[in-house]
This record gives sequence, structure tokens and C-alpha cells, in this order.
Amino acid sequence: MRRGSIEYCVLALLRSGDRYGFEITRELAAADGLVTSEGTVYPMLTRLRSVGLVETYWQESSAGPPRRYYRITSDGELALKPFIDQWERFRDAVDSILKTGTK
Repeated sequence: MRRGSIEYCVLALLRSGDRYGFEITRELAAADGLVTSEGTVYPMLTRLRSVGLVETYWQESSAGPPRRYYRITSDGELALKPFIDQWERFRDAVDSILKTGTK
């Protein structure tokens, strides 16, 4: 469940603005440790790019070499919406069971 949802977390992060790979890794790690490894994030970004859910561009950096930035595509936006709807239903169902199943 975690692996499949991380891709959508990346797409959700990119909805609010373009980011470079290490920045995405850092934000996922800060979200209660969703992902802590660049070795997990970069192959995922490559996969998202190959299926057209993100696109990339290079930008010069004042702190080192140029960085590859990732941007969500319209296909990525379309893929994210049903996931959000399904996730909210799943979350609500689990919350309901947890609340009614405890005393």
C-alpha cells in the first residue's frame, strides 16, 4: 500500500510547484518518514516521467551543478484525482472501523 501511494504523494507535491529530486526526497522524509532514500525516489521519478505523468527541465543552481526539476503534467493531474477520491474513501472507512471497534 505504501509503495503505490508514494507515487501519488509525489504527484501531489508537484501540484503546488516544480521541485528537484532531492527536494522531493526531503519533503517525503519530513512527512513522518514516508521515504528516506534517494534510491527510492529517483527510480520512481524516472518511471513517472516515462509514463508521462511528470516532465522535467534543467535549471542552473547557485549552490552547485544544474538541477533537474520535475513538473506534473496534465496526465499526472488526471491520474491523481481518482487516487485522492479512493484514498479519502479508504481513509474514512478505516477511521470508522477503528473508532467503532475500540472501547
